[in-house]
Amino acid sequence: MAIPVTSDPARDSSTDTIQAGWSHTSRSNGDVADIWWAVRDRCSPDYLGERLLCDALRMLARAASRTFESKMSADVGLPLPGGWSLMTANNSPFIRSAHVETPLDLKTVLGFYRAALANSGWTETDGAVVEADRAVIAFTTSDGPASLRLTRQDGKTIADLSLRKRRVATAEFLPKPEQGRLMLGNKTDDAAVVTVNERTIKLAAHAGENLANSDNAAGELPDSQKIDLPPGKYKVTLTVDGSMARSREFEVAANETWGLLVETNGVLLPVHLY
Repeated sequence: MAIPVTSDPARDSSTDTIQAGWSHTSRSNGDVADIWWAVRDRCSPDYLGERLLCDALRMLARAASRTFESKMSADVGLPLPGGWSLMTANNSPFIRSAHVETPLDLKTVLGFYRAALANSGWTETDGAVVEADRAVIAFTTSDGPASLRLTRQDGKTIADLSLRKRRVATAEFLPKPEQGRLMLGNKTDDAAVVTVNERTIKLAAHAGENLANSDNAAGELPDSQKIDLPPGKYKVTLTVDGSMARSREFEVAANETWGLLVETNGVLLPVHLY
């Protein structure tokens, strides 16, 4: 399904710059994995010259974000709500997934996904949980089971959409039964420290940077960069090269595998791997 890229005030008005990346991995057995990520930032001018620069950056960012959204849509085929500030997407032999963070309220994001997914032929199953600050919905599709999880946190809505393919990953890629797994990597030139559930993991520059490319690459991570946790929400804190620590809450469900990748400017990219 193509992502709409027409003018959207909610999407275009709040962001002035975009950082984006894409990786493609193909293996001799025919397996292909594509990982997409993007972060949009505000430009806050204090003087006229800065305001003119921000206006120019804003125009470039709008064009860049639309081009990025269109290309990502063609590859992953999952809808993306307007106004996003951070997104990652994964199309691998195991899963099609998208993690999206947007300032739009939960009700608006839920309405967007329900309409877009219905148009794509997804069927919502019974038992949906919809609350003021949380929604969890399961779907059936022609390609396999799918799920949507929305949570409201720190003034933004976090959406995790995934369609699990039928292929089973290798054992070292999977969490322990009924637990979730976090795999940590560092894509930057600086050392980083990540704390999860009061457990501190030190990451050298570029340690585990390719973990999202394949289950083999993830399986080769040292045990110190793999964390199995009971389902729930956890405080995750990131410090890059001694800079100010940044903390956020991260949710993991049973039998999920996530990659948490340190990117430039102290950004932690969540990539749903399984």
